Amino acid sequence: MKKLILISVGLVLWAATATAQSNLEPPLITVTGQAEVRVPPDEILFTLAVENVDRDMLVANKRTDDSVRQILGIARKNGVKSEDVQTSQISVQPKYNTDDMAYDERNKVKRVLIGYEVSKTVAIRLRDISRFDELLADVLKAGITRLSNLEFLDSQIRKHRDQARVMAIRAAREKATLLAGEIGQSIGPAYSITEYTPDYGRASGTLQMQNANDSIGGASSGGETAIAPGSISITAQVTVRFRLM
Repeated sequence: MKKLILISVGLVLWAATATAQSNLEPPLITVTGQAEVRVPPDEILFTLAVENVDRDMLVANKRTDDSVRQILGIARKNGVKSEDVQTSQISVQPKYNTDDMAYDERNKVKRVLIGYEVSKTVAIRLRDISRFDELLADVLKAGITRLSNLEFLDSQIRKHRDQARVMAIRAAREKATLLAGEIGQSIGPAYSITEYTPDYGRASGTLQMQNANDSIGGASSGGETAIAPGSISITAQVTVRFRLM
């Protein structure tokens, strides 16, 4: 019985040792490769807000709907497809002469109802950015309240993202080869690859409005555009662990 116990204990110890050895990593070198691809945008996403206030809620809603219909017609005129136009964020709320209720109560100011505000948001994706000036001038005439957002986009973001990834992995391999060579070694197959996924941003361009008359009048007579779209930065970062040979 004692011999059987000793043999069992020996087998357990051997199995534990074998498992520990199998979990040991081979000699590795860990490097990080980064790359950036900058491309000019080829699309613009407008986010337009239309708001109207009237004591009659139905009147305010009709005025807002009329402006939205004009904007949709303008989008069609500029070659924007129906799937590239979306209305959202429809809201109706009372408007008072002051929005600070706490201040009114402290100072005993009587709040007066001005009317009801009906607002709608329209998003337009313009795939031909050469029509930016014309589209903007037309929607301003339609009575938009504000251009709440303007984004420059890249329609081939997947293609350029993959290009950045290839460049990043090459950079990692070159770095590992250089470092290993300095200590008289070389690199073997990759042991692991980890990609850092950044938040791919929008373009760094800006909207530069001139004065109201110039904007509403359309493109300037000199043919200059009212935007500086800049470029979109698409980055990739990978961490690679290579075997040292």
